[in-house]
Amino acid sequence: MVVKDGEQPWTQAELDEVLVDLHEHRDRLVEIMEEQERDLSLLMRDPGDGAGNDQADVGATNFERDHELTLMSGERGMLEQIDRALSRIGDGTYGVCESCAQPIGKMRVMAFPRATLCLSCKQREERR
Repeated sequence: MVVKDGEQPWTQAELDEVLVDLHEHRDRLVEIMEEQERDLSLLMRDPGDGAGNDQADVGATNFERDHELTLMSGERGMLEQIDRALSRIGDGTYGVCESCAQPIGKMRVMAFPRATLCLSCKQREERR
C-alpha cells in the first residue's frame, strides 16, 4: 500500500487494525439497517389514515416514515463506502486518491478508513 513521502510503510498490524475497524463498522451498520427496515415495515403497514387518526397523527406517522427513510439512506451510503474501501484493500488501490492518484496519507486513512480522496482533493470537492 502506498504512503506519502516521509511516512513509514504500512505494517501488517496497521492494515489488520483498519480491516477490523471496517468489518466491525460494517457489521454494526447491517444490524442497524435491519432494525430500521423492521421499524419502517411497521410504519408502512400503518397507513395512519384510518378511523380515529386525526391530521396530527397522520402527519406524525408521515414524519416518522420520512425520518426512517432518511436514516436508512445515510446508513446505506456508509455501507457502500465501507464495501468500497474493503474492495480497494483487496485490489491494492487503498490509500490512493481517486481524484489525483497521489497517496491519501497514512494518518488520514487510519483516522478515516473510508477515505477515497487526499486532503487537498477533499477540500477542493467541499468548496464546490
